[in-house]
Amino acid sequence: MNIVKSNFVEGAKQAQGIAVIIDVFRAFSVACYCFAQGAKSVVPVGQVQTAKNVAAQRGDAVLIGERNGVRLPGFTLGNSPSEVLDFDLSGKTVVHTTHAGTQGIVNAKLANQVLTGAFVNAQATAEYILQQQPKQVTLVSMGLEAKYQTDEDTWCADYIEALLLGQQPDRAQLVEKLRRSTCSQRFFDPQRIESPLADFYHCTDIDCFDFALAATTDQWGTLSLEKVNM
Repeated sequence: MNIVKSNFVEGAKQAQGIAVIIDVFRAFSVACYCFAQGAKSVVPVGQVQTAKNVAAQRGDAVLIGERNGVRLPGFTLGNSPSEVLDFDLSGKTVVHTTHAGTQGIVNAKLANQVLTGAFVNAQATAEYILQQQPKQVTLVSMGLEAKYQTDEDTWCADYIEALLLGQQPDRAQLVEKLRRSTCSQRFFDPQRIESPLADFYHCTDIDCFDFALAATTDQWGTLSLEKVNM
């Protein structure tokens, strides 16, 4: 298996084989928590107006989204695990747009299959990939605003790579590194109310979910995230 690591939307556009689009803080951690709260699917959308249009097509849709980390006007929830955990999504379709992660999903058009990447389900994602035995895996770190590399996404790519190679990194040590990272400090700043401290711990609860998420095409012809069979 050839493992390639790349970054941002351009990396997503060039990804081949199985592409894992990584956004730890917070898009694809949030997607996992949505399913844990009963969502039947999560629709990743690039543009705000497109998200509103998609939601309008479906009577059970819940809009979740952010720009610059702040909940979008008119959206039910922000891009926050803490908010999701306070909301019953049973049977709902979530329409989700963010600055980075969802942009990678919608642009990974050359890949044979697209998975989400986050610490919360990294082990399950690696196990699924190993079952598929692909010739290539492309790990795409989306970073901040899909423009700047961030520790959490880079280290998540490293973690998934290690799991694919049969290694078992020290989770506690990794969480401590993440806590000290400058990329995490917004969660420890009480002035940054859009980035609650609890979100840091929800997003770094490594391997707390036992499912991988893959992008598929739903009955409306739009991309949708679904749990994949292990």
